[in-house]
Amino acid sequence: MHLIWENLIPNLISLWTGGFKKLNQGQHTYGLSGTVWDAIGEATARSGDTIPTIFGPRMGNIAKDRSAATADAWSLWTLYLAPVLLRQRFAHVRYYEHFVDLVQLLLLCLQFEISAADLEQIRQGFVCWVKKYEEYYYQYMPSRLPTCPVTVHALLHIADGIKAAGPVWAYWAFPMERFCGRLQPAIKNRRYPWASIDRRILELARLSQIKLMYNLHEELSLKPPVPPEDVCRRGEVAFPEYPTCILGTPRRVIVPDKGLLDKIIGCLVTRLERQPNTIRMHLPHDIEQFGRVRILGAGDIIDAAALVRRAGDRRDRTYVRYEVFIDRFARRRQRLPEYELQTFYGRLEHLIVLPFNDPRAIIALGFDGPTTIVLAAVRPCSITGSFSKLDIHYYSQYGMLSLFDIQCIQCVVGRVPDGPSGKSWGLVDRSGALARALAVDD
Repeated sequence: MHLIWENLIPNLISLWTGGFKKLNQGQHTYGLSGTVWDAIGEATARSGDTIPTIFGPRMGNIAKDRSAATADAWSLWTLYLAPVLLRQRFAHVRYYEHFVDLVQLLLLCLQFEISAADLEQIRQGFVCWVKKYEEYYYQYMPSRLPTCPVTVHALLHIADGIKAAGPVWAYWAFPMERFCGRLQPAIKNRRYPWASIDRRILELARLSQIKLMYNLHEELSLKPPVPPEDVCRRGEVAFPEYPTCILGTPRRVIVPDKGLLDKIIGCLVTRLERQPNTIRMHLPHDIEQFGRVRILGAGDIIDAAALVRRAGDRRDRTYVRYEVFIDRFARRRQRLPEYELQTFYGRLEHLIVLPFNDPRAIIALGFDGPTTIVLAAVRPCSITGSFSKLDIHYYSQYGMLSLFDIQCIQCVVGRVPDGPSGKSWGLVDRSGALARALAVDD
């Protein structure tokens, strides 16, 4: 926490912006001009509206004021925002690639599990990164020795710390800092603040011991009870056919227009292998829409853009990553279909619930009994480029509305402005490259 987010990253920014201990760029050209850094600061502030809360705190304009940025905020900026905001900003691409190498190493350090091969990659990776840092910033000049603080040397020992104590998230300072933050409201006397803090810590310790001795964790909890994840909260609805998600308010009954109706029928034709007229005959006339889906298993909460309007400082959580099977030979009608799982990104527009309870519909459509189908209508992003190293994808336009089963949605994603035009965006995914659906043969 302190090594990276509160030292290394702010120092790098100071080097790029010419504010590091009154040192110039020397023999290299890694600096960012004032106008470029101002644009990055503005884009950082704008991204607060398009990065869901689950990613981290909202950041302000760091070009104007960096003092309010916490370690948590610098973590968000480094891992997700900066790889997009710094793209094509340096005079030479080697400085950007050097920063990306750092981000890759940090993501590797933050993995839930780290293998022996990962550990060796971290060790060698930081050795190479520090050597390039010395070449670009220190430049082997005694007058530039201040660019080599002990925090840069400490990077060489991260692998040793992981080997001795485990992944860095197991012992970093975030829990202690948050505990200190919870102690601040306990100060009731400005003249004797330490007495108030001591009393609060003593009371918390006594309460913890009583909970442990008499198994009274729930009865003596100072927090409101949290219902189990799979229990529906106020306004939520669960369907037995969909054990992995729960739908929530707002909800509305609509009569779909012809375009949306045709999309629904086309989706069901592929899924149920029935003729369009058969599906049209048994399709419910009034279709219910929901405005929110909560993915179970510590998943995300995602909004449907058609019903949930963003107002004020509400952050956008309508963009998703979804995975569907696509026929590789869809354009070759005489070839047997061969399906492969592909990943897409888009904006969730509708959550459509289709109940089939009429006996005639159950028989005609081949159901075993009353069945509910929940479809997600997503406007896909037309990807124009991808940065596979960090799983970042760029788009500026949308494709045609696509409908599929709601269980194809994997997670919510964030968007970062790419360039000053405001038309191009980078899609960032916090779930990681390993959090992907697997296609298993029946």
